[in-house]
Amino acid sequence: MSHDAYLVGLVGTGVGPSLTPKLHMREAHEQGIDYLYRIIDLNTAGIAAERIGEILEWARAMGYDALNITHPCKRLVMEHLDHIDELAASVAAVNTVVFAEHGDVGYNTDTTGFAIGFDEGLPGAPRTSVVMIGAGGAGAAVGDALLRLGAEHLAVVDADVDRATALAHQLGVRHTDARVDASTPDKLSVLLPAADGLVHCTPTGMAEHPGLPLAAELLHSRLWVADIVYRPLDTELLTAAQQAGCRTLDGGHMAVHQATEAFALITGITPDADRMSRHFRSLVG
Repeated sequence: MSHDAYLVGLVGTGVGPSLTPKLHMREAHEQGIDYLYRIIDLNTAGIAAERIGEILEWARAMGYDALNITHPCKRLVMEHLDHIDELAASVAAVNTVVFAEHGDVGYNTDTTGFAIGFDEGLPGAPRTSVVMIGAGGAGAAVGDALLRLGAEHLAVVDADVDRATALAHQLGVRHTDARVDASTPDKLSVLLPAADGLVHCTPTGMAEHPGLPLAAELLHSRLWVADIVYRPLDTELLTAAQQAGCRTLDGGHMAVHQATEAFALITGITPDADRMSRHFRSLVG
C-alpha cells in the first residue's frame, strides 16, 4: 500500500503509554514518509470494545490507512473483517488491520514478531521442551510461534485451567507433529527441571503489576527464559533468571519486530529493524 502519506491508529484500552506510535513515526521520518499515528484509547473515548466494528467503519471513513489492534479487541475484530491472513486465522487473533481497496484485511504480527526476536536474541537455543506461562491472547500468538520454531513439547500453564486446556487443544490441532499439554502453576516444580526454556506471557512484571510469575528457586542454569513484558525491559523474572545463570530474552525483541512487520504491511516498505530497535531501547531507557 505504498503512497505519499499515511494515517494509522492504535485501538485498545489503556494504550496511552504505548511506544508503538513513536516507533512507527520515527522510522517513517527516516524513510522520508509522511506518517501520522494516533492513539484511540477506548477507555478515554468511553467506547465499548464490542463496538470495534463501528470503529473500523469510522476509521475507514476518516481516511485511515490501517489500525493496530490490541487488548481487548484482537479477537472481537475478526468477525468484522473482509479478509483474514492465514496466520492470523490460525492464531484466531488480529493485531493489524489494513484498509485495502478490496476490503479490510486482518494480520497477526505478534507471532512473527516473537519468532524473529527469538532467533535474534536466543540463537541456537534448544527448544525440545518449553514451558509457557499465560494462555491469553499473547500466549496464543507466542505458543504458535514456539511450535513453528520447532518446539516438540509445549506445556501451557495458566491459573485458569479451562483456558489453558482450550489453548493447548487449539495449538495441538494446528501442530500435530508436537505434543501440547495444559497445566497449572503448582506443576511448575515438576515441569521446569526437564524443560529447555520458559516463556512468560502475562502482565506480571510490568510497572503496574510488579512481581514474579513463579518462585525464583525454580529457575536453573540449563533453562533459557524469555519475557514478553517490555516496560521495564529488565523485569524481576529476567533479573532472577540471570542470577540463576540462565540465558534470557527481553520483551523488547518481540515489541520491535511486531512493529517492523506491521510497518511493512501498512506501507509496503521494509523498515530498518536495527534502527527501530535502537530507537525503542532509547525510549524504554
